[in-house]
Amino acid sequence: MTEYDPRLVAPTCLFLASKAEESTVQTKVLVFYSKKMYNEEKYEKYRYEVKDILEMEMKILEALDYYLVVFHPYRTLAQLLQDAGINDINMTQLSWGIVNDTYKMDLILVHPPHLIALACIYIACVSKEKDITSWFEELRVDMNVVKNISMEILDFYENHTMIPEQRISAALSKLSLKP
Repeated sequence: MTEYDPRLVAPTCLFLASKAEESTVQTKVLVFYSKKMYNEEKYEKYRYEVKDILEMEMKILEALDYYLVVFHPYRTLAQLLQDAGINDINMTQLSWGIVNDTYKMDLILVHPPHLIALACIYIACVSKEKDITSWFEELRVDMNVVKNISMEILDFYENHTMIPEQRISAALSKLSLKP
């Protein structure tokens, strides 16, 4: 795909993803907003039309071997939490939230969903100081892989921490003082 213009590939991928998730976006709407975005940002004029996106869609499908199925870790997470005997709503919500955050990374494209779900449970258990080591030992998975995925998630959190409210207020007050 590197031989094609990213300004064509990106909206085509969005179009294809919306179709795969059964939330189809019309190509003419996609072209309209792409043109609008590029015109607002003072880029060169967006020159692609609906037919270009539809042609690129076929090229992307061929590159993917027409395989559009992505398995999500949510179903596995629910089953694993039940299997581990974790009925605590806080643990469930924390694990679910961590899974949500993994979509900001490429983990879903690199690791199987059951390993991502296990890593999220592992992080939640460690953070809530819940010991389910014996349950993890019963599983026939490589815990080194689970721990590596956990480290990737934790690295993401460390690198993308939220800016505290005090720092935002201080920055805004400094900006308002300048003429």
